[in-house]
Amino acid sequence: MSAMSLESVRYSRGSLQVLNQLLLPQSSQYEPVRGVSEGADAIRTMKVRGAPAIAIVGSLSLAVELTSSPPQQTSDLLTFVCESMDRLVGARPTAVNMKKAADELNAFLAQEAKKPGVTVQGLTDSVIQWAESLLEKDVQDNRMIGDLGAQHILQTTTAPSGVVIMTHCNTGSLATAGYGTALGVVRSLHTMGRLSHVICTETRPYNQGSRLTAYELVYEKIPATLITDSMAAMTMKKRQVSAVVVGADRVVANGDTANKVGTYQLAVLAKHHGIPFYVAAPSTSCDVSLPTGGSIVIEERPSQELTDINGVRVAAPGIGVWNPAFDVTPHELITAIITERGVFTPAELKDGLSQNP
Repeated sequence: MSAMSLESVRYSRGSLQVLNQLLLPQSSQYEPVRGVSEGADAIRTMKVRGAPAIAIVGSLSLAVELTSSPPQQTSDLLTFVCESMDRLVGARPTAVNMKKAADELNAFLAQEAKKPGVTVQGLTDSVIQWAESLLEKDVQDNRMIGDLGAQHILQTTTAPSGVVIMTHCNTGSLATAGYGTALGVVRSLHTMGRLSHVICTETRPYNQGSRLTAYELVYEKIPATLITDSMAAMTMKKRQVSAVVVGADRVVANGDTANKVGTYQLAVLAKHHGIPFYVAAPSTSCDVSLPTGGSIVIEERPSQELTDINGVRVAAPGIGVWNPAFDVTPHELITAIITERGVFTPAELKDGLSQNP
């Protein structure tokens, strides 16, 4: 994972650049994010996407703005952080990672502000360091998810010549600080020499599979095949798929999971074909405060994403459009949820996370 082209985020104190994922795979272009406004814009327009990356870019955009224009009063800092995080959470509401980061940062800051002899400069520095630590922890967590997931799949799957994994959307280095969640499992299997093949769906309407996942797989010389979303059932029937592994934008207390639209149908198809279905996600994507998936807010996106391709209209003018960005897979269709703290069945998730903090 030394490849520079596969860094979704480049950061050093005071400077943040994001790889504009709307331009991939044609060109790898890094664009500066100079503050919260540009951070929220990069998230909303999907220049940066993937639940972990959204939280990291959002938090680092705050750090960059605090570095270039630090507040003079503690009260100003507290207000600025609170308002900024609200704005970043609102940019794409379905992914829980940004909301969790906001809640943690506000709680951390309130705690720090109570310490005796605290200065506004000291508080500002501690917020910047807090944001920077997210970047490092994400890569560590992803490597753990990859290894735990690979081991679990190998223990439960008999495939003498190596496993065939089907995945959806993009869950690799481009969706995280590095390594990836579901694609991290693929990477770990590949490193162990136990991966036979990866099948990735194109993931309409935004084509994160064909543009981004395929780009990562080709770059890292991992054997892979691209299919359209509508070929999934046929592929499961014909291509000896060992397991389906997807990411998540939010996993709730009972294990229901919101992920890129199209995930739910893969889970239904996997059940029919007797193929295990895994969700790979850091604990920061788990929201045990919501009891079921019915409570998850599903983001709806502009109709042009369906009617146009690269700015060219392909759909009949006047047709109505429904474009939810995510769907919710019910927990009974999920074999297990792979986190950095362990692999849990949906029923074990809530207790498993609380017992392995």
